[in-house]
Amino acid sequence: MTTRQRPIGSGFGYRSTAADVLRGQDLSGRLALVTGGYSGIGLATTRALHEAGATVLVPARRPEQARRALAGLDRVEIAELDLAEQRGVRAFAEGFLAQGRGIDIAIGSAGMMECPEIRVGPGWEAQFAVNHLGHFALFRLLWPALARGGGSRVVLVSSLAHHFSDIRWADPQFTTGYDRTLAYGQAKTANILCAVRFDAIGAEHGIRAFAVHPGPILTGLQRHLSRAEMIERGWVDAEGTVVDPDFKTPEQGAATQVWAATAPRLGGIGGVYCEDCEIAEPAPEDGTLRGVCSYALDPTAADRLWAYSAELTLIRP
Repeated sequence: MTTRQRPIGSGFGYRSTAADVLRGQDLSGRLALVTGGYSGIGLATTRALHEAGATVLVPARRPEQARRALAGLDRVEIAELDLAEQRGVRAFAEGFLAQGRGIDIAIGSAGMMECPEIRVGPGWEAQFAVNHLGHFALFRLLWPALARGGGSRVVLVSSLAHHFSDIRWADPQFTTGYDRTLAYGQAKTANILCAVRFDAIGAEHGIRAFAVHPGPILTGLQRHLSRAEMIERGWVDAEGTVVDPDFKTPEQGAATQVWAATAPRLGGIGGVYCEDCEIAEPAPEDGTLRGVCSYALDPTAADRLWAYSAELTLIRP
């Protein structure tokens, strides 16, 4: 089977920062929406896009925290949004569309990682609900604004954790045997499949979509992991200081999503998974955790997930 997962020679790499990627680009007059854009790699993304001249809209579950984190930045707009609440997602989208504005860049950077079993909405597993369904609904409802932007890009932040689990079609909501790591892996696979389908239907309207792995970064995303667990994984020492030499800074972690959102070299390309500011290669057969798994790019699975997500969120596919 042919694949579009081939590096294109971006000129950037593992340690590139979001500022490196944007150097020389002028995003004046462009509107970027960044969920989670007030903490971790989302905050680094917002700052880099703002520095390049973009206006940045940051939907935030904690607006007051967002205002503190983004204080002093002009052209940054903050609005309340909880991705776990579908009613709120609809209200946010309707309010934005009423303004008649277009969106040039939409980055789904907010998320949950390896949380204990939490149920939201009508009993949905929280990681699937927030990481996938919230962004599916938000970007699907904002479709008219994305199409109005002309050449818009949608970026969904996935993870190498997609290697841990395909979509569990028999029980995607983990109604039995909850496993927080597998649930996180499934949600990250869902992000990739969603980008594949979004690109397939968006390309003819000038909307291209990408999924990205930002790399390992210690941020608030790991808040559900104990210090002991992070020590066991070799990430930090007893004081909580990062000791894994492969970890990136938030600015380095933000680079790939900013690259996918803006790189001229990606013109005419979409529906691919990127890592380290490059289109990733297919995952090796030896099980090494790099590249992208074939099941995460399967267009049939992407169509099936899209239909399932539309059914859950009551949004037409």
